[in-house]
Amino acid sequence: MNLIVDVGNTRVKFAVFDNNHLQWKTNFLLSDFESEFKAVKNKFPDVKSAIISSVGRLEKKYIDTVENDMRVVKLNSETKVPFQNNYKTPKTLGVDRIALVTGSVLKFPNKNVLIIDAGTCITYDFINKNNIYLGGAISPGLRLRYQSLNDLTANLPLLETKRPKKVIGNTTTSSIHSGVVLGTIYEIQGIIKVYSEKYSDLTVILTGGDAKMLSKQLKSSIFANSDFLLEGLNYILEFNSK
Repeated sequence: MNLIVDVGNTRVKFAVFDNNHLQWKTNFLLSDFESEFKAVKNKFPDVKSAIISSVGRLEKKYIDTVENDMRVVKLNSETKVPFQNNYKTPKTLGVDRIALVTGSVLKFPNKNVLIIDAGTCITYDFINKNNIYLGGAISPGLRLRYQSLNDLTANLPLLETKRPKKVIGNTTTSSIHSGVVLGTIYEIQGIIKVYSEKYSDLTVILTGGDAKMLSKQLKSSIFANSDFLLEGLNYILEFNSK
């Protein structure tokens, strides 16, 4: 059994895989790391291997907590992965993006795949059917867009995410929802269109915290999978265990 440790910008996810099948997952604040690790060990005593992926700064004491108990792979730019990485600055490529691309190799081998991760940021990652990762794009996610309107203007309020009922907003509130949510939808649709015109057999994956809401409004044929990153991390762990 494998333990996946995914450290994001604000929260930590634990997931347990058994024979490549997701058995359990949870998320919590970083301050609860040690107590949550103890709990997962009590719940799944057969876990012997782990992978740690952190897009933020993870203190050494937390890494030591896991390493003292099991074999650990710490994901970074030098970790062995099942694809050719043609990114010109591989050391700056986020570990979350590495995991997502790995997930596409597992689920859609020998396909042209665009992976869209809608979280704090929206990342676009493309791997071609020759198993070569070419790169992608990064843009602000929904919450960043709402927050920037509030932070960088004098009078615009900070709103909670809400799907607008129509394109034309007739109040400041409805105008913000239209601009943020529909603007994001049209961005995603536009990028998918550009890739589709170049790669007619394109497979599109949508994942991340906002994937469920966004997928309901996207007209493109996509595969929505909220656990795609976790599956990619487990595959990297298995790939480095051979």
